[in-house]
Amino acid sequence: MRALVSLSRLARRIPASLATVRAPGPLLLRHIHADAPPPPPPQDPPPFVSRILESEPSLTPSADAEPALDPFLDEFLARFVAAFRPELEAAFPEHDRAVVDEMLRLVADAVMCRLTGADPGPDAAELSDDLWAAVWKVSGSVQEAMRRDQVRADLRHYLHCDEVKEMTRFAVDVGIRGSMLRELRFKWAREKLEEVEFYRGLDGMRAEAEAAADPAPAPVRRLTALPKRKGEVKFTMYGLDMSDPKWAEVAERTAEAEAHFVPQEAKPVEGKAKKAEERLLSVDPRKGDPVPAMEEWKEELRPKRVDWMALLERVKARNVELYLKVAEILLAEESFEANIRDYSKLIDLHAKANNVKGAEIILGKMKEKGVAPDILTSITLVHMYSKAGNLDRAKDAFDFIRNEGFKPDLKLFSSMMKCYISHGEPGQADSLLRYMKDKDIKATREMYTDVIRAYAQQGMVDSAQNVHRSMDIAGIESTQELFAINIEAYGRIGDTDKACALFQQMRRYGHEPDDSSIAGVVSAYMKNNQLDQALHWLLGLEKEGLKLGIKTNLVLLDWLSMLQLVLEAEQLVQKIKQLGEEPIEVHVFLADMYAKSRQEEKARRSLKILEEKKKQLKADQFERIIGGLLDGGFSEEANKYYKMMKSCGFEPSETIEVGVKASIRMRGGPRPTGRH
Repeated sequence: MRALVSLSRLARRIPASLATVRAPGPLLLRHIHADAPPPPPPQDPPPFVSRILESEPSLTPSADAEPALDPFLDEFLARFVAAFRPELEAAFPEHDRAVVDEMLRLVADAVMCRLTGADPGPDAAELSDDLWAAVWKVSGSVQEAMRRDQVRADLRHYLHCDEVKEMTRFAVDVGIRGSMLRELRFKWAREKLEEVEFYRGLDGMRAEAEAAADPAPAPVRRLTALPKRKGEVKFTMYGLDMSDPKWAEVAERTAEAEAHFVPQEAKPVEGKAKKAEERLLSVDPRKGDPVPAMEEWKEELRPKRVDWMALLERVKARNVELYLKVAEILLAEESFEANIRDYSKLIDLHAKANNVKGAEIILGKMKEKGVAPDILTSITLVHMYSKAGNLDRAKDAFDFIRNEGFKPDLKLFSSMMKCYISHGEPGQADSLLRYMKDKDIKATREMYTDVIRAYAQQGMVDSAQNVHRSMDIAGIESTQELFAINIEAYGRIGDTDKACALFQQMRRYGHEPDDSSIAGVVSAYMKNNQLDQALHWLLGLEKEGLKLGIKTNLVLLDWLSMLQLVLEAEQLVQKIKQLGEEPIEVHVFLADMYAKSRQEEKARRSLKILEEKKKQLKADQFERIIGGLLDGGFSEEANKYYKMMKSCGFEPSETIEVGVKASIRMRGGPRPTGRH
């Protein structure tokens, strides 16, 4: 205020005719008000000058060319005068416009002399230190505003460059939409701007080096005055009167909208906020509570969304589990301004960690806030629920994606098919294959293979063959695995003719028979109890040089054990041991055979091994063992394995349950001791 008072006193000493004495009018007055410069003397017309900047005034016209204009200084001067005028008018409300204009001219003259290094002359006014402090404060705010405007202009320019457009088109093709696409566009524009500024800096360094090697005196240009202009500004653009006050409101709304796009910088974390952040990073996510440290950090920093996002990045770099907990708490924080992308990111992280419960908690909070899941969130839910085996939830999310008109990709279809198959519904998976065919989406060989295998395991051979034919029509070649799956399916239902025919077809396609396909044909013979035909067929394969594997030998061992051919079965067991590790099925078949033949010692030996590996046994294997024990009269062992079966989570069949209960009631009678 003391500086402004001194400036006021200085302005009062200026003669009233100062404006008319100076000819032509000072350049800086053009930015002070709308008055036009005074008319030049009729006897000596001045040369043409720029409307924005003009060089040193001359008393006589000169043929020398005017110096080049500096747009940056011109823009700075215009903004400085506009920003400094309210300061003067607030300090001196009693002064009229002319006095304030003259004060502004004096300040602007001093500022421009200081910036350009020109000689102010003997008549220039001396500004006090306090006044210079106020001037530099306003100048700093003007420069910061110009820098922000330049960043916005550069970002708008690079948003439409070819590289950003190409990446945007690619993102749209892969399904990215909405706010995420907008964030990516500005991210790519910022990267392009940083690249251009980097090379621009290199060019500047090279220019400085060249200037240092060959210095040349730069011409000094001095700006002395602002012209006056009368009346209101009338500016027309494309037929629109831009001087209308409504355009000022449009400019304000545009600035507010740009604030959402131009990236903001996070506040520096210092002092107590830094200590609170260190305590937050040291919290144990499983036992500790991060809320107190977060509240202290919030109270000290007064953060906005950009500050919270920076904090989350630092927490994530330190501890992902703590990041999930902090991010979940921030969803309810008003200053964080959570959007749908924040929810979907957390759901995706929980889904990748197979944490269905955590993902459902985030989904529940999302619905409480009235935020409906979008396409990206639904895609994540389909994969998560399919992997977890929750068919109903996966189906709901998948139906939502299709109802929204989004075209699911192959990964989505594959996840849904696997979910249907794991729930024993291969027909639904098959219907998805037909839906893909109708929508011109080509399914993969793995999808067809999974559906064919599911049908084959349930004995639905005809459906499996239909899918196989559809795969051939789609132009996908059959593999050895597909032939083996179909042969095994015919083996389960005992269709020997079709199994052998498919086996020969596989060989005609150039596929070498594997152990699974041979075992499938032998299973078909076993279902029909055609041992002679099976042995004759196997001898023919051995003559061709094919060797039997573990699966085929297991089928033969199962067959021989049911026929009670003990010696032949034991010889086959030795062959299996020579091929590698004994499968658990070997002891299941042996326990059943020895129990039925009442060879107690050998039966107990196999039962002991099975008891050690009880967690590997399946329901049908338990029933095979219990049935053999009941047939051999080993009621106590049968009751033991009956309880073991229920403890493993399997429900015994009605036949086994009745047999075990009957043996318990008859336990008082004579118990067979078996024979060795």
